[in-house]
Amino acid sequence: MSRMSGARMPSLTESAPKLKRKRARSGPYGVLDIGSSKVVCLIGRVEGDGRPRVLGYGWQRARGVKGGNIVDLQEAEHAIRAAVAQAEEMADLKLSGAIVNLSCGQPASRLMNIQWPIGGRAVTEADLRAVLSEGRRRAQDEGRETVHATTLGFTIDSTSGVEDPRGMMCETLGARLHMVDASSAALRNLGLCLAGCDLEVEELVSAPFAAALAVLVEDEKQLGATVIDMGGGTTGIAVYGDGHLLHTAQLPVGGWQVTNDLARGLATPLGHAERMKTLHGSCMDGGNDLKEMLSVPQVGEDEDQLTQMPRTRLVEIIRPRLEETLELVRDRLEGALLDSEAGARVVLTGGASQLVGVREMAARILDKPVRIGRPQPVPGLPDSASGPDFATTLGLLHWGAGEGRPLLDLDPGPDRSGGRFIRFVNWLRERV
Repeated sequence: MSRMSGARMPSLTESAPKLKRKRARSGPYGVLDIGSSKVVCLIGRVEGDGRPRVLGYGWQRARGVKGGNIVDLQEAEHAIRAAVAQAEEMADLKLSGAIVNLSCGQPASRLMNIQWPIGGRAVTEADLRAVLSEGRRRAQDEGRETVHATTLGFTIDSTSGVEDPRGMMCETLGARLHMVDASSAALRNLGLCLAGCDLEVEELVSAPFAAALAVLVEDEKQLGATVIDMGGGTTGIAVYGDGHLLHTAQLPVGGWQVTNDLARGLATPLGHAERMKTLHGSCMDGGNDLKEMLSVPQVGEDEDQLTQMPRTRLVEIIRPRLEETLELVRDRLEGALLDSEAGARVVLTGGASQLVGVREMAARILDKPVRIGRPQPVPGLPDSASGPDFATTLGLLHWGAGEGRPLLDLDPGPDRSGGRFIRFVNWLRERV
């Protein structure tokens, strides 16, 4: 018998070399998730196998942020500084900048079809950069700043379906672009806040896009899936198909509205309403809900004076708010006219997705199979920071490791560094 006959043959994944993804960060890098309920900072590094490892982490209860927008610069700065300081102390290094999630400025998607004259010569990379610059220019004319610009396909004269037209001859180059942009004024406030914390905004990543990077598997990205990120102050939507981000949107409703409804409906302090939502919250009737009584402190009363209420009262308050949120998501998706591209599956993530019964409710309202999206564990991060409520944070970490970067690296360096938002941040840092 041959000596090799009893040996185990390596699998394809074992034998294939581990390569870093395109445009992965070299050395340590920071990510900052500024949410309505919490601010999280991670410091990571890409390992030899191309996967990120967390070197330090910190998080704080969010202050000065509402509906994804910064409403109090000083309070937001305090929360950000505290979270960053925790991560820096653990990693034993100081950050000069970070990859930051985009939740402010009413971020929205737009599809653009741009025709660019070539004149019978070969298409160059400069032509592709010019096409992206034209898309950004159109957004800036409307007071919007482009955050993501992705090519979804090119047309060479009358030939469609071209992935990379460089070197091909044509008269006219057509490009289908997906642009994610946001209000320039809101982005300036974000830059002002980060500059006050001695941090640069190295990159902005759409929050629902980041959540999708953390929870979708490769087959879902190719076949099509819709990610619904149910956060504290916002609900983000990201539609993936053919390996591309096709649409993203954000609604100004989230888990905080559920907490507020409970506080009002039960006449209890907000802090206790949040605890009741976390411990007992559900949008599904249970068999013993009428019999199970909960002790609820009342606003203005002594803490030892508690009112007894049946658990079913929580369901009566929570269910209508979540139904309204999911109906808004359904209407937004129908308005985007992406039903065929969005695939047959919905992935729920975010803190509010963990409430009992949300998955079943979403399947009924959206008329699609639904699963709860939980990020894969990342080395160096505790289990408590690996749930659906940390999907956006971990998506930012994966972006830094090269995940989700466009196939064609067409980000125009000089144009982008000279953009109005970046110029503002640089101007501000010189003077603060």
